[in-house]
Parts: sequence; C-alpha cells; structure tokens
Amino acid sequence: MNHPTLIAPPALVRRAEQQDTQAIQALDSAHYIHPFTDHGDLATRGSRVITHGEGIYVWDSEGHKILDAMSGLWCVNAGYGRKELADAAYQQLMTLPYYNSFFQTTNVPAARLAAKLASLAPAVNGRRFDHVFFSSSGSESNDTNVRMVRRYWDLLGQPQRKTIISRHNAYHGSTMAGASLGGMSGMHAQGDLPIPGIVHIDQPYFFENGQPGESEADFGLRAARWLEEKILAVGPDKVAAFIAEPVQGAGGVIIPPATYWPEIQRIVDKYGILLISDEVICAFGRLGHWFAYEKFGYRPDLVTFAKGVTSGYVPLGGVMVGDRVAKVLIEQGGEFNHGYTYSGHPVACAVALANLELMEREDLPRKVREDIGPYLAQRFAELNDHPLVGVAETCGFVGGLVLVKDKASRAMYDGDLGVGMMCRAHCFKNGLIMRAVGDRMIIAPPLVMTRAQIDELIGLIRKCLDATLAELREKGLHA
Repeated sequence: MNHPTLIAPPALVRRAEQQDTQAIQALDSAHYIHPFTDHGDLATRGSRVITHGEGIYVWDSEGHKILDAMSGLWCVNAGYGRKELADAAYQQLMTLPYYNSFFQTTNVPAARLAAKLASLAPAVNGRRFDHVFFSSSGSESNDTNVRMVRRYWDLLGQPQRKTIISRHNAYHGSTMAGASLGGMSGMHAQGDLPIPGIVHIDQPYFFENGQPGESEADFGLRAARWLEEKILAVGPDKVAAFIAEPVQGAGGVIIPPATYWPEIQRIVDKYGILLISDEVICAFGRLGHWFAYEKFGYRPDLVTFAKGVTSGYVPLGGVMVGDRVAKVLIEQGGEFNHGYTYSGHPVACAVALANLELMEREDLPRKVREDIGPYLAQRFAELNDHPLVGVAETCGFVGGLVLVKDKASRAMYDGDLGVGMMCRAHCFKNGLIMRAVGDRMIIAPPLVMTRAQIDELIGLIRKCLDATLAELREKGLHA
C-alpha cells in the first residue's frame, strides 16, 4: 500500500504537545457542553485533549501516541494528515468559501460531487441513483428521508402512508426525526420520542436473539420476517418505508446473517414500501465497496451518507435518491419545501471530491474487500480464544467482540459492573482507542492500515483484554 501524504509540521506538533492540559480542561469544563456526555463525571475526570494526528494515530496533550481504531467516529477513512484534503479546502476557501443552493443557484464543487457520487453508486437490477440531496450530517440526511418519503406518497395520492419502520438499537442520528428513527431507548427517554409515525422491530443479532439449536441462516430469515409482522400489524396501506443500517454501527457492530437482507428485499417488494439504506458508517470503502447495499445485494430507494465522504475532514452528508423517488419528486412535486443553509457547501464538496479521488487512486475499497479486510478478519477471529471473548467477528473494516463471564454458556456480566467501560479504560492506558457498547467492544479503523499495523492493533487488543481479565479476577468477578 502506498504510504499517504501526511501533514506533520514539526513546529505545529511541538506547539500542540506544549499545550497546558489543565488549562484546556478548565476551559472545556467551564464552557463546552459535549455530545452524549455525563458532565458531572467529565468535570471530575477532565477531558482527554487530543492535539494532532498522523496516519492511524492521534496524540494527546501529554504526548501519548494512541492507535485510533475508531477512525475518530467511524469517519477518518483516509487517515489523519492528508495534505490533499487540506489543500482542496484551502483552494476552495480562497475561491468561493460559501454560497447557497437556494434560488436556482449552484456552485462548481456541488455539481461535480453530485455527478461523482452518481457515478460511484451502482445500479442494482436497473434501479439507479442519478440524484443527490446534500446536507451537513447523517442526522440531517435522515430528517430529509422522512420528508422525502412522506412527500413521495402524498404525490402518489396515498397520504395515509406515513409510518416508517426501523429497528431497536439502531442509530440514525440525534435530531428529533433521526433519534426517533433510531432505536436507542436512552435517547427516546429524554425527548418524549419517537415522534408519531415511527415504529420499531428487533435487530438481527444472532448472539443475543438466536434460539438454542437455531442456525444463523434460519435466524436471519426469522429476524427479517419481523418486518412483515410489523407491516401487517400497522396495515400495509399505512407503511411508507423501512430504514436500516447494512451493519448496525453504534449499536455494537451488529452484522446480520447472510439470509437477512435478501428476505428483507422480498418483503419490501411484496408490500411496495420504500427501502432506506442508512450508510453513514458503511459507505465509502468501510465494507469493501463504495456503497454497502452492493455488498449485500439489496435495492434501496434512498441511501443516507455522511462521515467517510470527506473522511471527516469537513462536515458533509446527503441522500442518494433512487430514480423511483426522484422521478416523482421532480416531475410531479413542484417546489420541495425542504433544505439547509449548508446544502452543497462548496468547501465541503471540494474536500469530498479530493477525498473520493484519493480513495480511487489508492484503491481503498478494493483493498478492504480483497486484502486488509480479510486479513483483519483472520487476525480478529484469533481473539475468540481469549477467556473473556464470547464471539469476535468482522465485516469489512468494522469489528466487534463480546465480553462474557463464561465462554461455554455465553453468560454475560451484570450490566451494572460496566465491564466494557473497564476494558475501554485499559485500552486508553495502553495507547488504543476502542469503543465500548455495553459489554461489546468495537472497532472501525482507518482504511489506510497496513498488515503490520493490523498486527499491532490485535496485539494491543489482546493486551487490554488480558488487563481487563486480571482486574476482574482481582475483584473476584471472574474465575
């Protein structure tokens, strides 16, 4: 693999390392309300101050080098310090830093990026994606999906089709509509959610929901048929769409059985409802393809994207709009009363174009599919022999393992013990960023990793698992 061009000016790095950690923490605690954070706990512990990054590593203000196995937040696909992306942003900032896309106006990067994305999104059984709606995030994009789906059925004379079906433990953003579409109970409890017209089915998680003696293939079919049961319960004439992540990310890297998506496709086709593929995490090489629906072979009508489209360097999101929906909205809809100040932001679009060109040049989706993805799968599976691991599995360049009290019975620890957070703390102590979702530990590394760096990652994970096991034994919580 070609080594990426990196930005690491020595003077900047030295200045970053010389930051006064306590001073920054004090400012942070006094003024910055963080997302998804217990601020009382944060004030006690103090924020970790990340100062700079290079390749697959970041450094904190104390000079600690940390392997970022989460790509920031699932998004730094091309790695840190890519000069090409910084240059693209600078050139566009000096040319046209902003203009809106309202009032019959466009800009060059937005038009070029829309065409580029249309060229990358493969047609499946004749279903094409020639149109794009831009936003600044996955949350905004899923709000857009709600608006588009309901407008589509209104225009077809079926305004009663408003209900959108999603899955428990899914994540589709944190705006009112995005959080409603998602199935996170903690989010619903704090916002009187979901909003009307959104219902949920169970997730296709074999480890948790499979029955004794049931094969993974049979479970995949059974889990998919929960959708049909919900459609019939709501009323087929009232259901507008089903939304799902190809692989559930924030829910813990929940990888569906191979039988799941073909059966989902059969069901949405049978009842004529729209299918929304939320690929905010899974697109742009993460699963070895530009878009994940290609990997699993289903035919969505709308595809949500964000994160990896710019490798997280600048906020950008959007919706790939399939021809079935686009034709109705464009030819029958008149004015679509929806949009954002930053739709098609020229700087974000310029960075996205540079990022996609970089990924093409370095052939990252294919390398994930044929080289580093299979190698990660091979090495990650070795963790199944660890006394704490109930199952370790990957899909492309995402992976998850479950921490269990007993391997034979797959008995879990009491959730109040916070074993996942215990493991995460050992990860940070040992120079590794690995996320805890309950007692499931997950990774989504940058796509520019080498095989040697994958070896380093697996060594660090094993070291952290050993440290967690030792702590549990010391506390008398593991045999």
